[in-house]
This record gives sequence, structure tokens and C-alpha cells, in this order.
Amino acid sequence: MTKILFVITASDHWTLADGTRQPAGFWAEEAIGPYQVFKEAGYEIAAATPGGMPPTADALSLTPDFNGGEEGAQRMRTALREATELAHPLRIEDVDIDNYDAVFYPGGWGPMEDLPDDAASGRLLTDWLASGKPVSLVCHGPAALLATIGPDGTSPFTGYRLTGLSNAEEKQNGLADRAKWLLQDRLVNELRADYRETDPFTPHVVVDRTLYTGQNPYSAVPLAQELVQALS
Repeated sequence: MTKILFVITASDHWTLADGTRQPAGFWAEEAIGPYQVFKEAGYEIAAATPGGMPPTADALSLTPDFNGGEEGAQRMRTALREATELAHPLRIEDVDIDNYDAVFYPGGWGPMEDLPDDAASGRLLTDWLASGKPVSLVCHGPAALLATIGPDGTSPFTGYRLTGLSNAEEKQNGLADRAKWLLQDRLVNELRADYRETDPFTPHVVVDRTLYTGQNPYSAVPLAQELVQALS
């Protein structure tokens, strides 16, 4: 059976430039949408987080405002409760990539806090790319790629075409002016990736070799569908 590993932030906040802690975590839509796509494809799912900590869904991502009303919010909360694999993660350090067919990193502001500096996640991504098996990340999830940059400033992902939440989208989110840094800037200037974007909050998936990335929450399900097609 095909098996997918979700690597999820363990942070419940994002520290802004003034030291304020913005409540955060993973964005529910970016985990649950792909989770359901993979389940419908018959895949087995496991999860890992830094330290094996149970992940926190951003409370905003469970509200009616972001789910098309109260009925949608209730569906999202129910789906999250039923996705029990995500609530019982491994430590990233304990993952054996030979046991999985692909890895998926959902976004949210939480990944901006812990994953750019998580050495275990950086090693996992580096090994996964070398394995030839698909690596997929969505929205703020590509922040994890920053942990693959070595002391010499190079990364195995340097030069890859990819996407992630754009500066324009972060500005629309209302936190760009208060952030320590923006994802697009670091993907371009530090990872030296070939960053591609489309109009804000429009579905956009970029595939380059075995790297699959989505720009924003609306790209999460299309990204998962691309992954299923690649694994078929």
C-alpha cells in the first residue's frame, strides 16, 4: 500500500519582528484537504513533527470565515478530529524514509517558526530528494526547505522551480509589515530557487522533477492530486 508521511509544524505561534507571538500552527485546510485526497486514493498516512509533539491547528483555520460559514467550519473540525494519524506523530528523527512513498508538508504560520531551522527536517528533505521519491510542500510549508541550506550556502534544492506563499499574499494576510522575514524573499535570496507565482490566492502548483509545491491554501488539494497522479 502507498504510504504518505505528513511532516507538520509543532509550533503554536509565529514570532513577529516586535516579539509578539501570533497564534498559529498548521492551516487545517492545507492538511485535511490533501489528507482526504490521499485517503480516497487508498493511501496509508503517518505524521511526524519536531520532537513528536502533537500538532496544533491554527484556530483561525477552523472558523466560519475561512470555511464558507458555520456548516463548513463544523465539517472541518469534524474532519480534523477524524484524521487521527495526524494527532499521533513520530519524531522527525525517527522517520525511516524507506517506509514511505512520498512526503507532504502542509503550511500555516507555524512552519515559519520552527521548520526553517529544524536540522532533522532539513536532513529528511535532503535524503528524500536524493531517494528520487516525491517531496511536496504547500503555502508556508516550503519554509522547511531553508533548513537544507548548508554552511557553504548551498542546498540540493537550489535552482529548482517552486512556489510558496507570495509576498503579495502575506501582505493581504495583514502580517507582512510586522514579520521578521517573508517566505518568497528567502526562497529567492537564500535558497536561490526559481520562484514562480500567480495571482494572490489562486490555485497554483509547480512541479520540477520530484519537487511538488503549491502556492497557497487553494493549491493544497490540486497539489495532492498531482502527487496521486505521480504515484499512480
